[in-house]
Amino acid sequence: MKKTLLATLLLSAAVSAQAQDIKFAMEPSYPPFEMTNEKGEIIGFDVDVANAICKEIQANCTFQSQPFDGLIQGLKQKRFDATISGMGITEARKKQVLFSDPYFASSAAFIAKKGTDFANVKTIGVQNGTTYQNYVAKEKPDYTMKSYASYQEAILDIQNGRIDAIFGDVPVLVDMITKTPELAFVGEKIDNPAYFGNGLGIAANLKNQALIDQLNKGLATIKANGEYQKIYDKWMTVK
Repeated sequence: MKKTLLATLLLSAAVSAQAQDIKFAMEPSYPPFEMTNEKGEIIGFDVDVANAICKEIQANCTFQSQPFDGLIQGLKQKRFDATISGMGITEARKKQVLFSDPYFASSAAFIAKKGTDFANVKTIGVQNGTTYQNYVAKEKPDYTMKSYASYQEAILDIQNGRIDAIFGDVPVLVDMITKTPELAFVGEKIDNPAYFGNGLGIAANLKNQALIDQLNKGLATIKANGEYQKIYDKWMTVK
């Protein structure tokens, strides 16, 4: 009996020891991907995807707030293990961090006040450190670009006429339009593969291939068993 009890305790301890702690960082003012609720908790599509992945790989995941333009540097300095924050997979970023397989297909567009003629757009708001900022800087040099720590500030500026349009990820812009009915899409959707063709990925330190392998395994599982689709329907379906 004592041997059996001892074996059970050892097995339990071994299972607990195998449960990896994964600390995720994200910029939580980017709904529907991530946002902060009234309790101060970070919630959203990315949080649910990460939690589902962690459940499959038997890991404990936690989430912390971090400015978007500090996410890659934080990974380099190992201040957290991974980022899942609507980050597009680009060749430039792949030189600095490792990416998981894409967990979301990305595309970009512009929004402005209803009735705006895109031909009259001169000033565009973007989030600092994003592929959308890089795109406007390199592909739209004729426009004046204004960068923001979060899109919430950009919404205030477009409402007050300080910028003409906001450029960003389509689901994020849909959320803005839903909450701010005076805004609407303007111009064409952009799917430039040099900036947006690789989708969104979970990033980790360049030396942490083992973590990326685990995350890819969990991601593949939740896509196969239908859990990913449930999360997608919860956050990405316009109600």
